[in-house]
Amino acid sequence: MAKFQFFQQEIDGSKTTTYLDMRSESFIEEKEQLISAGFEVVGDVIDAPSAEDANQKFKMGFITPVGDYTNATVEGGAATFVIESYKAIRKKLFH
Repeated sequence: MAKFQFFQQEIDGSKTTTYLDMRSESFIEEKEQLISAGFEVVGDVIDAPSAEDANQKFKMGFITPVGDYTNATVEGGAATFVIESYKAIRKKLFH
């Protein structure tokens, strides 16, 4: 299984995210180039069989905690319920 490290840079409110395969012989050099260009390491190292899987895990790592935080309150849970109910009804009616 490969190990991937993710990097992010924010310019004028726009975030750019990229990753490197830590098994690559040029990993250290590429990491130094990204850091020099203003990128920062984000998150933990991700073990995954492919870059696509690592990218999915990275995205889930940022999306899931936000959802958990939102649903931690009665208001947030109710809002999530209404939104998801709307999506389900719309999907049944129009698809």
